[in-house]
Amino acid sequence: MVDFSLWDIVRNLLLAARWTVLLSVIAFVGGGLVGLLLVTLRLSKLPGTTPVVTAYVQIFQGVPLLVQLFLAYYGLGLLGINTSPWVAAGAGLTLYTSAFLAEIWRGCVESIPRGQWEASASLALNFREQLRYVIAPQALRIAVPPTVGFLVQVIKGTALASVIGFMELTKVGKTIANATFSPFLIFSCVAILYFLLCYPVSLYAKRLERKFHAHR
Repeated sequence: MVDFSLWDIVRNLLLAARWTVLLSVIAFVGGGLVGLLLVTLRLSKLPGTTPVVTAYVQIFQGVPLLVQLFLAYYGLGLLGINTSPWVAAGAGLTLYTSAFLAEIWRGCVESIPRGQWEASASLALNFREQLRYVIAPQALRIAVPPTVGFLVQVIKGTALASVIGFMELTKVGKTIANATFSPFLIFSCVAILYFLLCYPVSLYAKRLERKFHAHR
């Protein structure tokens, strides 16, 4: 048994929380870029894009994130790619996030009345111009609250990266718990830190939802 003071425990968990936050940002930004590409391809109605994007979304939404992380960790090695926990966790969470964000944004775009597309087409705007100048600004107001809200799920999802050896908050908490034989105390501290990370994001998402709803 290792003798840890409460300050030592909190300090080590706070250091680990940095990697939780960084991994969340990587997954959210990377997933956002991939999700934006997916929803653009689906809306473009290019031949063959709709079934491919639909299959992508259904696969990554339907397969548990834990399984996806295992596949990323062990599967990338088969392709000759460095399978460090960082790479695998970043790739797995990015693909998982992109599938959900693509579906959220698709729903927001499809909520825009069809007349907006027809009106912009009557102005001789092409698809890119329609999306950029008419549809996207309206859909963005609808999409911001659920997008910010989904960030909470991404933050909590990083805890599963501990199973592939990524030293984030949960993994470090488990390591300290094994050393101190005080799992209840350690994981209570872990739970508090996750709450402190997620609760402000949830409040902000609700605030945005009320704000945009009032504007509508």
